[in-house]
Amino acid sequence: MSEEEGVLDLMVESLTRIADGVLQVTLVDPDGYWLPEWTPGAHIDIETPAGPRQYSLCGDPEDRTRYTIGVLRESASRGGSTHVHDVLRPGDLVEVGGPRNHFELLPAKRYLFIAGGIGITPLLPMIRDVEARGEDWKLVYGGRSRASMGFLEKLAAYGDKVELWPEDEHGLLPLDRLLTDAPDDLGIYCCGPSGLLDVIEGRCETLAGVSVHLERFTAKDLSGLVDTPFTVICAKSEVEREVPAGTSVLDVLEQEGISVSNACREGVCGSCEVAILDGTPEHRDSIRVGAELDDTSSLAVCVSRATTPRLVLDI
Repeated sequence: MSEEEGVLDLMVESLTRIADGVLQVTLVDPDGYWLPEWTPGAHIDIETPAGPRQYSLCGDPEDRTRYTIGVLRESASRGGSTHVHDVLRPGDLVEVGGPRNHFELLPAKRYLFIAGGIGITPLLPMIRDVEARGEDWKLVYGGRSRASMGFLEKLAAYGDKVELWPEDEHGLLPLDRLLTDAPDDLGIYCCGPSGLLDVIEGRCETLAGVSVHLERFTAKDLSGLVDTPFTVICAKSEVEREVPAGTSVLDVLEQEGISVSNACREGVCGSCEVAILDGTPEHRDSIRVGAELDDTSSLAVCVSRATTPRLVLDI
């Protein structure tokens, strides 16, 4: 296994069509070595000619010999999913970053999983985990039609704990029923289209005793936000620079020759998180929700800014 700065060169073992427009892709080390460990909710970065793309791991974390992902052919693809569907073939090598996990499964008395389309992928290993531990859980899985919904054979083993909700049969997901009178200590985990995530995030703001966890693969719309200049201080590098409006902290750090790992530069992958020593961040990433937006321990320097005049970073 070759490894440089957390990047692996893995080989495509197989590509399997599991639903309309959905490929299951398995990746292995070309020399048969074990792959880095991961936990339910983790994702990897696949390098494509259009740039890195994030895909959730949906296989068994106990299987260290392969990574499994599901890739939807996006109708408005910027080149990533098209490359996977049309170009990659078994035996090809791909650069893979990660795994990283910003969608961790946390303790709760009971769990509600909500999947929209290809958003089922990060939830599959979570379901495997809670089922193995005998936890109280339910999955509601929506898609355009049954034919477009992948992994149905695997989910059939869980019986009535899984509720399938094809839109062409039932309409939109029944969020009123799912979120009204939600019990205390309910952990809600949702992955799907940004519109679904926005609705759930908004409706759960007033639900007491409920923790909401969202996984996004497209960045939030930040176009309406106003940038205020501030000063970033890099404690270890002894660098102090203004971050002007329209320029990210990451851009400033790179201009100063300070290297920070990054992949998406949109606040989605979480690879550019840097620890904060002083100051208050204005989180603009697409990972944090609810109380996580009050986190002052770190920030994604590719999109997030500061609400204080100075921000001191541990870098």
